[in-house]
Amino acid sequence: MKKKIMMNTLKNYITGAALMVSAWGMAQLHTIAEKQYPAMYENQTRQLPSPSATPEKITLSAKELVDININTMMSDPVLRNADWGFVVYDPKTKKIVSSYNENSAFIPASTTKLLTTETALSMLGEKFRWTTQLEFSGEVDDAGNLNGNLYVIGSGDPFIGTGKAGSSTYSTISKDFMYALQERGIKKINGNIIVQTAIFKENKLAVLPANVVWMEHHNYYLPVGTTLSINPANERVIAKKFNPFEEKTKRYFYISPYINKMVYAEQFDGGSLTTKIADAPYSLANNLRTTLVKNGIPVSGKVESRITDKEPELRHYITAYKSPALADLVYDINHRSDNALSEALLRTSGFYKNGDQTLESGKNTVTSHLAEVGFDMNGLSYSDGSGLSRNNMVTPISQVKYLTSIMDQKYYQTYFNSLPIAGQTGTLKRSFLTIGNGQVFAKTGTLNKVKTLAGYIKTNTGRTLAFSLLINNYAGSVDQVKNRMERILEPALEL
Repeated sequence: MKKKIMMNTLKNYITGAALMVSAWGMAQLHTIAEKQYPAMYENQTRQLPSPSATPEKITLSAKELVDININTMMSDPVLRNADWGFVVYDPKTKKIVSSYNENSAFIPASTTKLLTTETALSMLGEKFRWTTQLEFSGEVDDAGNLNGNLYVIGSGDPFIGTGKAGSSTYSTISKDFMYALQERGIKKINGNIIVQTAIFKENKLAVLPANVVWMEHHNYYLPVGTTLSINPANERVIAKKFNPFEEKTKRYFYISPYINKMVYAEQFDGGSLTTKIADAPYSLANNLRTTLVKNGIPVSGKVESRITDKEPELRHYITAYKSPALADLVYDINHRSDNALSEALLRTSGFYKNGDQTLESGKNTVTSHLAEVGFDMNGLSYSDGSGLSRNNMVTPISQVKYLTSIMDQKYYQTYFNSLPIAGQTGTLKRSFLTIGNGQVFAKTGTLNKVKTLAGYIKTNTGRTLAFSLLINNYAGSVDQVKNRMERILEPALEL
């Protein structure tokens, strides 16, 4: 009984103590709620974090920054309604780093030249040269009279007479040929100067590559090869109009008998039209005849063009002119985006592969080569060698995988060196003037509402990445879309 009373007393004591502690605790909680911090900090408010303090900065990876940048560009006014694709590809891992619409096909414009020039390097070799020979038929008598004909034998040299990439002009070649004749003791030619272009036996095309855009390139575009039948003075001017793409710039529209289509020229001087491509062998032969006559070597005959001879004369070799190497031509094509040389190179590839230089032969040669090297043919449409045709189509992913495969080829350095350098050379000289200067090596492409870029990036971390950026149907000006292209690529420099 006593034990039970003691237990109740202890229980009542504990309960009372608990109530006292609880009451004290409630009071303390009330105090804390009022001050928002413990009493011990009352005199240390300067050490408290400010309610407006900047939250901890979140660090994003370079890849995340590239992806965010692409997402931002999707709503940009210039690109919002455009058709465009982008991909950055790692050649070492063979994986996509970042991409957008990489499997969709777009008009590539002059990035088409990447396919044309690489095919030629692969097929012909970096050191390939075109040869133009000087030969003669008949005999040379003791007085130095050549009783026979001079022959200028062309091989389809796209450089000849242009002075491009270190090539010689017609005047220089003509003088060299004249000196070679003098060394042979030839003082007079009793015969003709015959131009033989059998290698280009089917030069005249009924039509140009499909959907070529005349107005965008401000030049009179002709298929490469002989244009002997064209006399610009005979081409009929039918209109003089301002170029709709450039204010206060006149263009002269006319009917060309060569292709029987309305085309235009940039200039119209003295009754003749300024054209981009002349009949190179014929022009050389005419220049040679003038040079010989002016330097006291009379030519009794005329300049004559022959494609083939049913009964060819026995001829003797005198000398030859060799073009610069193919490596120089590829550099010139890609740095200056030369359309004429691209088309010539396409036809040369066709000739050496299939025996003729027609457009179809060249196209078949390139597409066959692409298939052999594992090019992703999905979405590919290869219509010409230069990219002037809007019928050309390619996907960004196929371009970067192709650029990656080239890195294993022995001619890769030549190919890489042919690409313009951002902010420094070629068609990229006025792009990437600050960020990316000297780090982007790429082929540009431009048509009306088409702007493209494909090549390699040297990142700040020392990586080499392949990329493709193809933009079609953009809004705004060319400068505005170029600015967006630079902004898209800028974060990729940190990869």
